[in-house]
Amino acid sequence: MKLIMAVIQDKDCNRLLDALRDQQFKTTKLSSTGGFLKEGNTTLMIGCEDQHLDEALEVIRDNCSQREQMVSPVSPMGGNADSYIPRPINIEVGGATVFVLPVDSFHQF
Repeated sequence: MKLIMAVIQDKDCNRLLDALRDQQFKTTKLSSTGGFLKEGNTTLMIGCEDQHLDEALEVIRDNCSQREQMVSPVSPMGGNADSYIPRPINIEVGGATVFVLPVDSFHQF
């Protein structure tokens, strides 16, 4: 048995949860924050049998796409009205960071 921990953007969460449910994967959702943009993200814990690991990873890959997003960086001068304000830039966001861990035992009470 494996435990998949997938950190995804909140924007991808509902689509991925629906797809995992359609494929009969049981999932626990944890709200989290962090990363470069300090935006909300979601960590999903997905338990699956070894023979279904590739299928679960494919569902994650298909539903957590990378995309470009326009962001306005914080001024390097700390927000002073007379300071230089950088132009918005396009960065790549989304996708998933996935960890696969072995599970020695599983109990459901």
